[in-house]
Amino acid sequence: MKALLTSTAILLASAIPALAQDYTPDPNAKAGGTITVTYKDDVATLDPAIGYDWQNWSMIKSLFDGLMDYVPGTTELRPGLAESYEVSEDGTVFTFKLREGVKFHNGREMTAEDVKYSLDRVTNPETLSPGAGFFASIAGFDEISSGAADTLSGVEVVDPLTVKITLSRPDATFLHVMALNFASVVPKEAVDEYGTDFGKHPVGTGAFSLGEWTIGQRLVFEKNADYWRDGVPYLDGVTFEVGQEPIVALLRLQQGEVDVPGDGIPPAKFQEVMADPAQAARVVEGGQLHTGYITLNVGMEPLDKLEVREAINMAINKERITQIINGRAVPATQPLPPSMPGYTEGYEGYAFDVEGAKAKLAEAGLEGGFSTELYVMNTDPNPRIAQAIQQDLKAIGVEVDIRSLAQANVIEAGGAGAAPMIWSGGMAWIADFPDPSNFYGPILGCAGAGEGGWNWSKFCDESIDAMATEADSFTDPSAPERMNMWSDVYMKVMEAAPWVPVFNEQRYTMKSERMGGDDALYVDPVSIPVNYDYVYMTE
Repeated sequence: MKALLTSTAILLASAIPALAQDYTPDPNAKAGGTITVTYKDDVATLDPAIGYDWQNWSMIKSLFDGLMDYVPGTTELRPGLAESYEVSEDGTVFTFKLREGVKFHNGREMTAEDVKYSLDRVTNPETLSPGAGFFASIAGFDEISSGAADTLSGVEVVDPLTVKITLSRPDATFLHVMALNFASVVPKEAVDEYGTDFGKHPVGTGAFSLGEWTIGQRLVFEKNADYWRDGVPYLDGVTFEVGQEPIVALLRLQQGEVDVPGDGIPPAKFQEVMADPAQAARVVEGGQLHTGYITLNVGMEPLDKLEVREAINMAINKERITQIINGRAVPATQPLPPSMPGYTEGYEGYAFDVEGAKAKLAEAGLEGGFSTELYVMNTDPNPRIAQAIQQDLKAIGVEVDIRSLAQANVIEAGGAGAAPMIWSGGMAWIADFPDPSNFYGPILGCAGAGEGGWNWSKFCDESIDAMATEADSFTDPSAPERMNMWSDVYMKVMEAAPWVPVFNEQRYTMKSERMGGDDALYVDPVSIPVNYDYVYMTE
């Protein structure tokens, strides 16, 4: 899968990428059957405007579609609900022609009005979408964000199968944004019927529909017989069993009761699995555009002091933490992973320096240290990593109380600004699309710092935001000048130290002997963790 990362770099290093050829169906694929996937935690929501974690991301992708999509197992764009599109010479007007006859799960045909409604909904502040900021380049975004308007002026219904989107500036990432879950098309009548419970009663156009959701036990996806893409999905259904400890899930996979352990291979069992040829043969390794980090809430004392945040950066022994996950990662020096264009080569970040960290605390008037809290997802190895962070900070006089919670509770605390520090493990950032902007807007930019956003450090520097906007105001996403500007953005972020970048991790998962489909589908870079639409059963 290292080749996957190479292809990602090439995609952005070339001129504006042409759309990829559509996916060639697997000639060995067999239709039918239901697979079982396990998770420790229940799913928080299946609303595409709200859901934003690696557990529900691929589920939502299988229930909904957007105007754009990706070739399965890759980061190459292809048309989705848009059959075709045209772009104006100045790169600010996109006209999408929709596919005819696409139906929602409730049987109604999708139209351009649904596209407009969905974009208005995701950007309306009442929706509390963590992805609203992705659409900031659409004309009228500022007005709808401020409450001055309830619709995006830049989104126009030309006719039932044509929608025109006008941007306020060129946006090098716009087609990728249209492929995000947040841009999924939803039917207004279903949202109106279920209100805030739409995430428990999702209605989309995707390859699967939700057949059952027994809270705390399971979700059952059923094949959409009217799906607009010919030949898929291959599976009749997918059952997601929740409340399964990862070690138990691994044992059940070995016994043939589980097909994919959604939480991956438990770190405590990783070496045992890899030492057994029969088990190792079912392991799939994939590169990913990933960074694991500690957020430092700049709105809380004493983390509002730069010297304190610098001290915490200097106190963390990243090499030791990578060993907790069996060396499946490399220490990080900055928000971007090394394989992402815009990464600053040669930047060494904050060196591990206990005495230097103590001196920084003294500069902040805290030579006696202080007490704080660290929130962490309660799935192994994250509590053990939190304990290592706790020990590192104790060495400089900082007493840390660990709050080990279910993923949804950690995300809620982060979005509400209630967590002083969060270890992002299990929720760590994996790029939504292969562009440096994706590591900024949602998790470091001002747009993500609002209520419910994923900028858990609540860091907002308007001057850096302006640099980021300028960097994205290109028509050529791969322009060297643009990549240099993004490098400058992240160096400014590191000067402010709202994070401790800890490591960049490889992905490892397993599949049962009866699972078929290219390995890339099981470590799909945009349908994380599995592309359910294209995998199949061999027996």
